[in-house]
Amino acid sequence: MKIFVIGGAGYIGSVCAELLLNEAHEVTIFDNLTEGHRRAVDSRASFIQGELAERAQIQAALSSARPDAVMHFAANALVGESMRNPSKYFRNNVCNGLNLLDAMVTTGVRRIVFSSTCAIFGLPERLPIDETTPASPINPYGESKLAFEKVLRWYDQ
Repeated sequence: MKIFVIGGAGYIGSVCAELLLNEAHEVTIFDNLTEGHRRAVDSRASFIQGELAERAQIQAALSSARPDAVMHFAANALVGESMRNPSKYFRNNVCNGLNLLDAMVTTGVRRIVFSSTCAIFGLPERLPIDETTPASPINPYGESKLAFEKVLRWYDQ
């Protein structure tokens, strides 16, 4: 499969990309390198430096790569910072995600894997956390990831 990995220069995205490449998938990485590192990108992958904040960039990249699926790892993910600057987290983790989804619709890419976080559960009443655990985030980071999960459900309609 042709897989488009957003945030593929970060830790989780780069490890996932490497595993995909090892299984003979064709991987394109899209990353703005503000949190990730170019040296983390496997040389077997194609690399596009771009911004999810710029819908035209992500749309052009998807049109060029023509992936079968997208894996979305890009996010601001520091809980403490999210408490001090919540707008940064909602803008990046939700609004920029909308740019991605709109570009996917326009280019006909229908499959997405989204990397969420246990922070959507806040302080769970029981462990282990599973799919039946109620979402109750206690910080803007968790709230932004949960908001994007909800957006994904509507785009799936």
